[in-house]
Amino acid sequence: MNTAQPIRNKEDLAHIKEYYKAVKPNSRNYLLIIIGLNTALRVSDVIRLKWEDVYDPQKGGWREHISLSEQKTGKSSVIFLNKTVRAALREYEQSLLEHKTPALPQDYLFASYGQGDAHISRIQAFRIIRQAAEACGIQGVISCHSLRKTFGYHAWRQGVPPVMLMNIYNHSSFQVTMRYLGIEQDDRDKIFCNIEL
Repeated sequence: MNTAQPIRNKEDLAHIKEYYKAVKPNSRNYLLIIIGLNTALRVSDVIRLKWEDVYDPQKGGWREHISLSEQKTGKSSVIFLNKTVRAALREYEQSLLEHKTPALPQDYLFASYGQGDAHISRIQAFRIIRQAAEACGIQGVISCHSLRKTFGYHAWRQGVPPVMLMNIYNHSSFQVTMRYLGIEQDDRDKIFCNIEL
C-alpha cells in the first residue's frame, strides 16, 4: 500500500501552490491547496467548510479562526487563518463576484460545480491535487493527505516543538508523529551533519 508523502522540497511546494493560481487558474482549487497546506485539516473537514466558517458578516471581515468538530475524531479544533489563507479567500471571493455568483453564508467554500448546495467529494479533491502534482512533476505519492502532512513536515523543519505537532494531529506519541510526517534518513543525516561538537 502506498502511503501519502509530504511535499518536502520547497521548490515543489511553490510550484503546486502556483499551479491553480498562474498555470491553470482556478481560485477554488487554489484555495483548496492553500487551506490544506496551512491548516493541517483532513480533506474531509476542508471540503465541508462553509463561508460562514471563514467570514463574519457582522464584522464584515474574515474570521481569525476556524472552529469545527473534526469529522474523523469528533474532537473540537480551532485553527488560525494566516495571511496566506486570507489572501486566497479574498481572491476566491473576488472571482465569484466577477462571475456574478456571490457566496451566501451557508454555501460551501468548495461547492461542486453544477451540484447546487453540495460540496466537492473527497475523490474530486484528490483529482484536483493529483492533477497539480503531476503537472508540476512532483515525485512520490501525493494525495489530499499530503497537504496535511506537508504542514507538519515543514513545521518540524522550522523547529516547532514535537509536543505541539502531536497536539495538532492528536497523536498518542512522537514516534507516531515522526512516522506520519515521513521523516526520512536524509533528514536525520542533516542533523548529524550540522551538529559538530
